[in-house]
Amino acid sequence: MASVLVVEDDQFVRSALIRHLTDAAHTVRSVGTALEALREVAHHRFDVVVLDLGLPDLDGSEALKMLRGITDVPVIIATARDDEAEIVRLLNAGADDYLTKPFSVEHLSARMSAVLRRSRAGAGETPASPVLRVGGLTVDPLRRQAELDGVRLDLTRREFDLLAFLAARPGVVVPRRELLAEVWQQSYGDDQTIDVHLSWLRRKLGETAARPRYLHTLRGVGVKLEPSSDVPAVRHPGAEPAP
Repeated sequence: MASVLVVEDDQFVRSALIRHLTDAAHTVRSVGTALEALREVAHHRFDVVVLDLGLPDLDGSEALKMLRGITDVPVIIATARDDEAEIVRLLNAGADDYLTKPFSVEHLSARMSAVLRRSRAGAGETPASPVLRVGGLTVDPLRRQAELDGVRLDLTRREFDLLAFLAARPGVVVPRRELLAEVWQQSYGDDQTIDVHLSWLRRKLGETAARPRYLHTLRGVGVKLEPSSDVPAVRHPGAEPAP
């Protein structure tokens, strides 16, 4: 059972989601505007937020940014927009997943289950893990911290999970299907989600796909983490000096 906040202004859709989620034994609160959603998140603890983009007071993408400013609660975007650039922008802005309307309640349930598994695994008790070191990159799974050449990296939860998974397998090419299964806890999906997070992670590692420093993509095969000594580092402006 999970505590779910549904942010949806269409009363018919909202009622259907509430009924389905309640039947599935989830605790549900619902609102119809972005400002109400922000108030709810500020005063109540939720396990996941289902966020519509077409809200009457504020575009859902702006609401997502504001939510990310006060909480790291997993957010699933529910949108009628299927533009690829828009989807990439939402993932970059901090969305954990997205669904394009119309979608079935079964599809929503599957996505929610995957998001909740990832969230609970990250919040649960974690056995002591050795600090991972790959070149100048240091990843501490227990403290969920990463540094590059002594500089703390400001990573989102998903970015850290992806980096830690690859760092535990240095030099090993990891198939994209395995990344989806282990990092995203999904048995299916498209490559766009992986590409977006790899791109975001590359920027924070001071590299590009054309000139990789650590993240190497083998087209049609997978991704590996391995230091390249001939590529200079580029300090990302979001990096923080380690204390």
